[in-house]
Amino acid sequence: MKYMATYDLMESIRNTNEWMGATARAMASYPAFSMTLNPMLNVMAAWGEVTERSFGRMVTKPDWGIRSIPGPEGQDHLVDVKIVVDRPFGNLVQFFVRRRAPMARKILLVAPMSGHYATLLRSTVASLLPDADVYVTDWHNARDIPVSAGKFDIEDYTLYLVEFMRAMGPDTHVIAICQPAPLTLAATAYLAAEDPDAQPRSLTLIGGPIDPDAAATDVTDFGRRITMGQLEQIAIQRVGFKYQGVGRLVYPGLLQLQSFMSMNAERHTKAFTDQIMRVAQGEASDHDAHNRFYDEYLAVMDMTAEFYLSTVERVFKNREIARNEFVVAGKKVDIGAITRVAVKTVEGADDDISAPGQCVAALKLLTGLPDSKKAQHLEPGAGHYGIFAGKSWRLNIRPLVLSFIDANSGNDAKPAAAEAPIETPAEVAAPVAAVNVTRLNTMKSGK
Repeated sequence: MKYMATYDLMESIRNTNEWMGATARAMASYPAFSMTLNPMLNVMAAWGEVTERSFGRMVTKPDWGIRSIPGPEGQDHLVDVKIVVDRPFGNLVQFFVRRRAPMARKILLVAPMSGHYATLLRSTVASLLPDADVYVTDWHNARDIPVSAGKFDIEDYTLYLVEFMRAMGPDTHVIAICQPAPLTLAATAYLAAEDPDAQPRSLTLIGGPIDPDAAATDVTDFGRRITMGQLEQIAIQRVGFKYQGVGRLVYPGLLQLQSFMSMNAERHTKAFTDQIMRVAQGEASDHDAHNRFYDEYLAVMDMTAEFYLSTVERVFKNREIARNEFVVAGKKVDIGAITRVAVKTVEGADDDISAPGQCVAALKLLTGLPDSKKAQHLEPGAGHYGIFAGKSWRLNIRPLVLSFIDANSGNDAKPAAAEAPIETPAEVAAPVAAVNVTRLNTMKSGK
């Protein structure tokens, strides 16, 4: 699998399907054919339009699309995406709101590097911007990074987070979502030992695999079944000649997308069939529900091979963070060194990616942190996507997170408007024995 020919073959298949869609759309839309009144021509043009868009968006990074937000005086404030720290494998970006004074809350959103772009957090950013200055880790597509930039594994990822936190200063509140939760916890512990004054004020971990063994999911089962040699053989490829990262070993986004789609092929097939008929009947639009969902879902990015493999081996198989044995740059990171950063965990009761129990395990590792600075929340009925971008985030979790930030700010932050948030007891659900809901189900339900 470690050949450019394999990577280029996948890209060639994608490119061919995009071309076929464009050709079918153009041919079936030829004006002269309108005289035949053949409904199949409309269906063919619709198939071409949906196919061209679907395969075209797989290699395109989505735009953030956050143009402006309303101000308290009723005026709109334009939003600019500014690079604060520019690094080869990822930037720290700020959503700068024009004509607005600095807010009391300063939030760093740590985006996942798990196959999708940081724009997956678009709705999360948009919901926080009216009440806070928001910064995001904007990770780069590995296919576009030259081999000369060097390696990038989970230790490098952790050091990037350390650098970003230092750049933002000690008045920062960090929110880590999904995959980066254990590494963000490690970066905070690294700062606690090496540069205590640069620690953030609070850390919120949302749906992350701090201890993958705490509850079973398809992800953890896969990690246990496969050996590292098998994983390297079937998942790793070299970037082809089309991109700047030619020759770099990566876990291709197209390969991950293929596995995502195969998990629920019947549902995807129905979604695209229905969309083709809507386009043929003139009922679809550029930003309808189908396009909004798949514009983001199909936009995938490559991960460096060393990051992907070290994540599976060290976080899932060896459980180095869960056992408090994680090492960064030759230095052991002691989670117990965190003594003054308030930490909150958030989990979804129906999360099939990071099941309840995996994230809250972080609190047991914080042996040096008083209980008064620990908090946890289990959201009933919420899936993985819902706890940071869906209905559960909007109605319950966002107000709770902002209240937690205010309680640990040491300043006069504006209180968050809450809609009867639901707090849960300290106990968490038992490990999930069987997982029947896939990531797509969760995202489409909006829970």
